[in-house]
Amino acid sequence: MTLLRLPQPYDFSLSTERFRAFGLDLANLWQDDALLRVVSGREARITAAPDGVSVEPFDGEIEAVARNLLGADFDLEAFAGFAAADPVLEHLSEALAGFRPPLVPDPFEALVTSISAQQVSLRAAFAVRSRLIAGFGERAQLAYEFPSRERLAAAGADDVVATGFSRRKGESIVGLARSDVDLGALAVCPDEEVKVTLSALPGIGEWTADWFLARHLGRPRAWPAGDLGLRKAVSHFYGGGHDLSVQEVRAMSSRFAPFENLSAHYLLTGLRVAP
Repeated sequence: MTLLRLPQPYDFSLSTERFRAFGLDLANLWQDDALLRVVSGREARITAAPDGVSVEPFDGEIEAVARNLLGADFDLEAFAGFAAADPVLEHLSEALAGFRPPLVPDPFEALVTSISAQQVSLRAAFAVRSRLIAGFGERAQLAYEFPSRERLAAAGADDVVATGFSRRKGESIVGLARSDVDLGALAVCPDEEVKVTLSALPGIGEWTADWFLARHLGRPRAWPAGDLGLRKAVSHFYGGGHDLSVQEVRAMSSRFAPFENLSAHYLLTGLRVAP
């Protein structure tokens, strides 16, 4: 196996907790203390190692995907310095030391993942998404490669609905696959331009666009205020026993600037594992 060094601190167990918390994810499969991810038909096995992770097989393409999947580019040192001024974030940055939020390497996959989670629990979203992956993805050994945009563009909404998606979501996924938007080009666009472009597509609103910024592009200022989970986390840590509204959570974004994205991930994960 090849050692992929990651910026320290890094905690493999915490950083991959999401792949165990909500059920089976066939595209990011957790098995025997390893994360399995298929890259161009090859199943890469990622395991904990001193100073980073071990990856097998390994090449430049797999390295890029692994670094993205493991949140290697987040600046945790700067975030810890920022968090020291906020008692809640200071507690979470210490309790979750080395937690690097996982990103979704592919833009189409990121959007389909968010569509699957619209207005349902994450357990339900993981379950229906894995059925889509099993139906339209390519299996390597144990894990599956996420269905390509071309494969889902050739499918009909009925085919997607048959995997468990609602009619509206099935039409949104197929419509996204067939759209002429260059999703890869969004990586160089400002946050607001990304949101405007994505929100023009059927079935994609502010919530989905915010998570695209946060979980795919890793934009530091992404703050998905409309997310129910984030509202619960912010309410728990800052609400004094009161449920905060979307507007109140959105207004709090300035409190976490310029680390809104990392703050959101630490609050969400902290609510699950370090309340």
